[in-house]
Amino acid sequence: MKKGIWALAIIMICSMFKIAAQERCLTSQNLKKLDESWENALLELNLDFIKNNVSDDFIWIHNHASRIDNKESIIKSGQKFLDSNIRNSKSRIQKEVKVIISGNTGVVTGFTEVIRSNGTTRMTFNFMRTYAEVDGKCYLIANHTMAIPAKENN
Repeated sequence: MKKGIWALAIIMICSMFKIAAQERCLTSQNLKKLDESWENALLELNLDFIKNNVSDDFIWIHNHASRIDNKESIIKSGQKFLDSNIRNSKSRIQKEVKVIISGNTGVVTGFTEVIRSNGTTRMTFNFMRTYAEVDGKCYLIANHTMAIPAKENN
């Protein structure tokens, strides 16, 4: 009888570890989906997504540190665009997205083609975003983007 209880306990513990592993947000598929949602949040000015999925100590370094944002500044900038009813971008399309996971950290890299609202300005950015898993939820903690010069876009 005691052997049966021990066997049942071991099976239950193993099942809990398997379930916990499946619930991790830090998988390649989940990070690609989360990163795509980040791009959509920027396009649609979804400030709730940013508030709920970006770390409080987030940092975004743009082209050669020409601009450095934090969570507060992107929310403020997004609110400014919402208030003025102006949209800066018409579309944001990700390409060549790759994911690297190490421990509780994931890095998503790739390219984003941005078509500005005027429809004629196209820009391509190389990005590298870092996500950290905290208590089973993934947060964007850092973003680095570089504009690819037009002559290199071809």
